[in-house]
Amino acid sequence: MMMFMRVGLLAACAAAVLTGPVAHAQGYPARPVRLIVPFAPGGPTDVVARIVGQHLTERLGQQVIVDNRGGAGGNIGMGLAARATPDGYTILLVSSSFVVNPSLYSSIPYDPYKDFIPISNLAASPNVFTVHPTTPVKSIAELIAQAKSNPGKLSIATPGIGTTPDLSARLIALTAKVDLAAVPFGGAGPAVAAVVGNQLAIGCTAMPPTTPHIKAGRLRAIAVTALKRSDALPDVPTLAEAGYAGQEAETLQGLLAPAGTPKAVVDRLSKEFTAVMRVPAVESRVTELGFYIIASSPQQFQAQIKTEIEKWGRVIRSANLKVD
Repeated sequence: MMMFMRVGLLAACAAAVLTGPVAHAQGYPARPVRLIVPFAPGGPTDVVARIVGQHLTERLGQQVIVDNRGGAGGNIGMGLAARATPDGYTILLVSSSFVVNPSLYSSIPYDPYKDFIPISNLAASPNVFTVHPTTPVKSIAELIAQAKSNPGKLSIATPGIGTTPDLSARLIALTAKVDLAAVPFGGAGPAVAAVVGNQLAIGCTAMPPTTPHIKAGRLRAIAVTALKRSDALPDVPTLAEAGYAGQEAETLQGLLAPAGTPKAVVDRLSKEFTAVMRVPAVESRVTELGFYIIASSPQQFQAQIKTEIEKWGRVIRSANLKVD
C-alpha cells in the first residue's frame, strides 16, 4: 500500500512539473504587467511603449503599466529589469542603448546575453543627418567636402555619447577621414533644438523627434541611415546612395523578459505584441513617428542583439569612446 502511495505521489509531482508552465501560461496574466522603459517620459521609446501598452491592455485583459526608470544611459532601468522576478509580470522595452552600452560603459548592471530572454524587436527608426536651412550644404557629399576644406572647424549635434546618432556621426567621420567633432547633448530634444536654433549648423538625430521640424522647413535633411529610403521622408537619400554603404544604423525598440521567464509566457507575449503591431491604428501612429514595423520573432531578435553588439563594439573601439 505504501509503495502505491509513493508511486502516486511521484506521478502527481511529475504531472505538476510537466503541466506547470502550461497552466501558468493559460492563467497569464492574472494581474497587471509592468513594462519598464529605461528612459524619461516623452522620448521615442516611451511613446512606443504607451501606444503599444494601451492596445495590449485590451488584448490581455490586464493593465500594462509603463514604468519609466531613466538614468545612466538606460542602465538603471535595464539593471532593474534584469533583477526582476521572471514570471512575466515585468518586461522591458529598450532602445539601441541595450546593445551599445556593453561596449561603451566600463561596467553595466546587466549581461545582455545571460540576463534576458528576447521577445521581439517591435520597430526601428533610422537616424537622419540634418542642417540648418541657412547652411549651403545640401548633401552628405557637400558636408564631407566642407569638412575636408575646413579641418577642425565643423561640429555636429548628437543626442548623447554612445547613442546611435552619435555613433553614426562618428562613423561617417571615421569612414570619410574628416574631422567632424560630435557635440553630445542631453537627449534628442536639446540636440534637435540646437540645430533648429542654429547654435550648431549640423545634426544627427533619430527620426521621430526630428521629422516634424524637417517637414515644417526648420531643418533640411541630407541623408538617412536606413537600408532604404524612409516612407516618412521619401525624398531624402540614404547614406549608401551617397556613396557610403555599410553605414546603416537604426534605433531599435526591443522587448525583453528577465531570464527564467517561462517559455510559454514569452511565446504568448511575442504573439500578442506582434498582433498589436499589426493593428492599423498602431501601425499608422508608429509609422507617423518615423519608425517602421518589424515585430520580429524571439529567435530573430536574439540574432540581431548579437550582431548589433559586435557592430557597435567595433565603432566604439575605433572612436576610442568609454564612459566610466
